[in-house]
Amino acid sequence: MYRPSSLGHKLATKIRIITETKKNYVEKSPFSCRYRQKSVTLQQDFALKLVMKRILFICLGNICRSPAADGIMRHLVAERGLEDEFLIDSAGIGSWHVGQLPDYRMRQCGQRHGYNFDHRARQFSSKDFARFDLIAVMDQENYHDVARQANSQADLAKIIRMSDYLRHHPGQKTVPDPYYGDTRDFEFALELLEDACEGLLEELTKSHQ
Repeated sequence: MYRPSSLGHKLATKIRIITETKKNYVEKSPFSCRYRQKSVTLQQDFALKLVMKRILFICLGNICRSPAADGIMRHLVAERGLEDEFLIDSAGIGSWHVGQLPDYRMRQCGQRHGYNFDHRARQFSSKDFARFDLIAVMDQENYHDVARQANSQADLAKIIRMSDYLRHHPGQKTVPDPYYGDTRDFEFALELLEDACEGLLEELTKSHQ
């Protein structure tokens, strides 16, 4: 499937900068030995945040698509033993469901596929641009809603579309909201998210090599 030519370059540049920052920190810091041992200090915590790939998944209400993407990506990362290299979260454009678990239909769908979707909904904030390296949206409406809160071109450059990472669904431009649909719609959304999360993780880990 077509992907913007700058996509891989952007991710590769980001990971290279993070990797170089980690290298310089470990080599120059007097805390380098304890850093390698992962002891808990403010300096180590700061360094750990620098080397992590920080991903925030976004959908409309943070009860269907984005918590599913959150759970799927966590699962994939854990399977590869990369938990220490990723910080993963999700949020919604609106505040309607703040504090709630994902929609029970999405949780049931996830359980059928071996996932546990237990994220508590929260609302996206412009402050999230500083907290995350990538803001992954589900559709064009999400993109515009997030982009309106960007404070700079650097913020805008962090926004990515999950559909750009689909490998097995050519022509699919969005991850549709299943909220008003039936079981088939939830299954399809999960199928797309599995595909896109695999593609995104492959892109990130490939850039890191």
